[in-house]
Amino acid sequence: MITYRLRGLVTAYALFTIVSASLLLLGLAELVPHLPYVDLSETVNLTPYMLAVMAGMLMGARDLSLEAQRLHRLQRLDAAMLALRQVFVVAACIFTLMFAIKDRAISRVFLGVYLTVLFGYLAWSHARIPRGLARMLFPQQRLMRTLFVGRFQALERLNDWVANREHLGIRPIGLLCDEVPTRADHLIAPPLGKIADAKRIIGGHGVQQVIMLELMEDVSAVEHLVDACQAEGTRLLIYNNYADRLAQSFVPLEEGGHQFLALQEEPLEDPINRVFKRILDICISLPVVLVVLPPLTLFVWLVQRWQAPGPVFFARPRGGQYRKSFNMFKFRSMFTAERDDQKEAQQASSGDDRIYPLGRWLRRTSLDEFPQFINVLRGEMSVVGPRPHLPRHDDEFAEQERAYRQRMLVKPGITGMAQTKGFRGEIDDPAKLSRRVYWDLHYVNHWTPSLDIVIILRTFWQVFFPPNSAY
Repeated sequence: MITYRLRGLVTAYALFTIVSASLLLLGLAELVPHLPYVDLSETVNLTPYMLAVMAGMLMGARDLSLEAQRLHRLQRLDAAMLALRQVFVVAACIFTLMFAIKDRAISRVFLGVYLTVLFGYLAWSHARIPRGLARMLFPQQRLMRTLFVGRFQALERLNDWVANREHLGIRPIGLLCDEVPTRADHLIAPPLGKIADAKRIIGGHGVQQVIMLELMEDVSAVEHLVDACQAEGTRLLIYNNYADRLAQSFVPLEEGGHQFLALQEEPLEDPINRVFKRILDICISLPVVLVVLPPLTLFVWLVQRWQAPGPVFFARPRGGQYRKSFNMFKFRSMFTAERDDQKEAQQASSGDDRIYPLGRWLRRTSLDEFPQFINVLRGEMSVVGPRPHLPRHDDEFAEQERAYRQRMLVKPGITGMAQTKGFRGEIDDPAKLSRRVYWDLHYVNHWTPSLDIVIILRTFWQVFFPPNSAY
């Protein structure tokens, strides 16, 4: 079946990258005598580092799975970004090992050169090797002659999908449809007859796979097609067109022998993933709270005494995971005033006169968010996740964007994917809200450890080079 071909291609390529990245380490070690400024002691045991590379590449293989649908046609920039994410994971494994075993003999320059070469190699490999590997795994004799059954309009919707499966050996041969063709020239497969002709055409054309283009209401027609496929030993796939009918995508799940359709993937429902994310949260937030936050708090307090006397912190309720409210901490960036819920609910905007001078700088660099590391330690937030809003704003946004509350399936974050894409600041039109929700849900559905690391690094960059939407 198509799924297993795609899965096999990704697995084969993942194994190829794991082995080649390990061999690259050994090969570079052999070239060290010929490289200027790079030294490597003969007493250094590279075996643990080769295992660390293999472990890092194995963890990075998860990113390959996320790119499975377009792995064979990655553009250079996409291939480079994928390679960069994998190299970050490999580097983390290597340096964790180095500090764990307290290895002072290994050359840091050698490791730096290796990681640089590995990035270049992976960027080239991701853009080239999967296509060649697919041709090798699915040669001419492994082509899957495919017959489609259903309406012309249904096949038109799948034209792009079929075209993007040619590397898996899918060869369309025709369409069975009871309708009179109107625009057959736009179809990826020519009309061959009626649905009642299925058994004759399957046997006569050497069909190896039949794809039913929609869930038919005529049960007898479906039974006839199933009988024909079973009699000829042909694969049968039934396209689930619920997503088209309801204008809502679904994720197929199988549990206990039963099939379900879900609204989204939830990788953070895996307890191992949750533990990993919690460890990452603590490893980042604990040093910040103990080392960075005290002097930063003193600095902010001193400037506030001069520009805007009042409490150093600002704590107000925010919508958290599963719609549970919590008090989120920030450095106060506005002048103090008599409590007014209506004004507090007003979003900060560019040139907002409620913000004192240093507060504007704190907001632009995101330093006003640093007290939220306390919320992270308390388990109310995560370092990375969808940004939380006032409960009143949550209600307003949920009315405008149907899937808004799906963001709340995970903990809110100090930074998020939407923010690294430039969607910060005031939400003053539906398009901005829609894009924020899109990227937040993309994060919820596609979380990986490396994705968190990439978002953290991008946020660190934005502290020094804030986007125009930061105010």
